[in-house]
Amino acid sequence: MVHAFIMVKAGAGAATDVCEQFDHMDGVQDAHVVAGRYDVIVEIGGDEVGNVLQTVSKQIGAVSGVTDTKTYISLAAA
Repeated sequence: MVHAFIMVKAGAGAATDVCEQFDHMDGVQDAHVVAGRYDVIVEIGGDEVGNVLQTVSKQIGAVSGVTDTKTYISLAAA
């Protein structure tokens, strides 16, 4: 299993709405509105790196209100 953390920037005032849209997506394990450089952190998982990257590009990046993403693939199990 591959895990990744996606840092998401949202348009002004859109962080909560954007975060709620992630709750029902396949592969999304958790999502939180946060303070800092990014507005939302999303934890996703998939069988392979390709599955994770597809979730980011086809689902997360396509959400209305998302202006930028940065993907961090986890290299070790917690």
